Amino acid sequence: MHRPSVLLLDEPTTGLDPGARRDLWLYLDGLRRQDGVTVLVTTHLMEEAERCDRLAILSEGQLVGLGTPAELKSEIGGDVIQFEAEHPDRLAERILQRFGIACSIDDEIVRVERAQGHRFAADVMEAFPGEIRSINISRPTLEDVFVKRTGHRFWTESEAAQEEKTQNRPR
Repeated sequence: MHRPSVLLLDEPTTGLDPGARRDLWLYLDGLRRQDGVTVLVTTHLMEEAERCDRLAILSEGQLVGLGTPAELKSEIGGDVIQFEAEHPDRLAERILQRFGIACSIDDEIVRVERAQGHRFAADVMEAFPGEIRSINISRPTLEDVFVKRTGHRFWTESEAAQEEKTQNRPR
């Protein structure tokens, strides 16, 4: 094969097992470092996007994000805090009333992005004892960035609820 200066790859690891996927990425890293090849990759796998020097996020043909993985994740605004509660709607409303912070609800989990997430989580636990089953505090991921920038989900919660009603309907 010739020695291209630019290599375009569309979903190059689709169908590969984990070992082959790792080997391909090692090979591509070698091409970049040793031969100076520019590697452009399209992928929907965020763990693969993490390997890139720069990312472009496209939505409906429009550029909605551009930067390094670290730059894009820093836009999220601190930590991602997820509260599991028996009544997530009620907890989200109470957090808004008490702290003035709007939360989103995703898959019955109350989600908020805050700097100093560990302190905020402790404040919420103290303010609403017994209402929270579990807490998860994490750094933002590229998936968080993608959803925030594009608004894309496979379907909206209202569509999911409608689908569930349709599936549970007597036949």
